[in-house]
Amino acid sequence: MRKILTIVGIVLGAGVVPLAAQEPSVEDVLIELERGWNDAVYRQDADYVDSLLAEEFVVTYDDGTRADRTRELELIAGFNQAVESATQENFTVRVYGETAVVWFTLRLAGYRQGELIEIVMNYTDVWVMRDGRWQCVSAQSTRVREP
Repeated sequence: MRKILTIVGIVLGAGVVPLAAQEPSVEDVLIELERGWNDAVYRQDADYVDSLLAEEFVVTYDDGTRADRTRELELIAGFNQAVESATQENFTVRVYGETAVVWFTLRLAGYRQGELIEIVMNYTDVWVMRDGRWQCVSAQSTRVREP
């Protein structure tokens, strides 16, 4: 009887994949890339962000101006704002084959001229799978005005 239970246990256990061996979902990977990008800005880590951006990357900032990859990396390398907190939330990820769109909200808090200010931004980023990795080809930020 013990031998039968052992065999049944082996057969049943063969279909179970350990949690650590499971691959993260595309959605989870993209959210982690977004979080890494955000963190890299505050560390002025333009090299990390460079690894995420496609050569043809274009960004539209909240004031309506556009910039290319080179300008985005320059801004990150020179970032010098006093950010007390930066929280990304409300992620929505849609995957369309080798392309994905990520929407999220970024809540920033920091001091300007001695006064604590809070800013809320909505982002839309477009990613493509290329050369075995996700690359961002476009980003758009919109400042949310308080009602």
